[in-house]
Amino acid sequence: MRRGAPGGRGCLVRAAHTGLTWGITLGLFLYPTDLRRQEEQGQLLQPLGFVSLVLCSILLYFIVSLMDPGYVEQEAEEKEGVREEQKAMIPQQVPTALRLRRCGYCMLKQPMRAKHCQDCQHCVRRYDHHCPWIENCVGERNHPLFVVYLTVQMGVLLWALQVAWSGLNFEPSWLWLQHNLLLLLSFLVIVVFTVVVLLLLVSHLYLVSCNTTTWEFMSRHRISYLKQCKEENPFDQGICRNLWKFFCACRLVAWENLYSQGDGDIV
Repeated sequence: MRRGAPGGRGCLVRAAHTGLTWGITLGLFLYPTDLRRQEEQGQLLQPLGFVSLVLCSILLYFIVSLMDPGYVEQEAEEKEGVREEQKAMIPQQVPTALRLRRCGYCMLKQPMRAKHCQDCQHCVRRYDHHCPWIENCVGERNHPLFVVYLTVQMGVLLWALQVAWSGLNFEPSWLWLQHNLLLLLSFLVIVVFTVVVLLLLVSHLYLVSCNTTTWEFMSRHRISYLKQCKEENPFDQGICRNLWKFFCACRLVAWENLYSQGDGDIV
């Protein structure tokens, strides 16, 4: 069961995003844009392609928004406790250097790179950030789909930008402004969202290529396992391997094993 922000707020945010998306899409067909002209001429390939891409972006939005971002569960802690008890019965020649931190809010033992989210009121594995746009955390499970969603959304916005511009034949008259006000406002909204999504996409691709997160990048001086590590990024395995593991790994990663290969010694 998903544990996230208050349901009412999440529903309002998702309804606003969906309504704005379909409202702008409808406006692009009501005004004399390239899509409208192609539709009137019976050339439906591009209009159908645009609507399909919009629908794909909305489906990705809801998947990323509603899925489990990687919540740390009680069952995982109990299994970890059993494994530690079994290890304790076997003589260890090399003592374990890493000690997992216990969350001060939900009292669960946090895996490395996990963080407690005040909005979701839960610890999230490989926590990146809490995104108010999707009203959900971005963590180990949904971060790859979040980047895919940003990529598809970027494609939609760039296409919509070109379509909206094709319908704006500027004329210095008040009558023209009255007839094209909604299309002009839609164009300005698309420009703003294009800039925001572009910045988000570029920053996340950079962070993913370095195998770091927004939280780690912004708060390195406050994170114990980074602050006490001699390496700048103990999880970086090279751009190609980082991207491959991020997009193609279908399982949760025990970051403690990768970290122990570095010089750090305490979580």
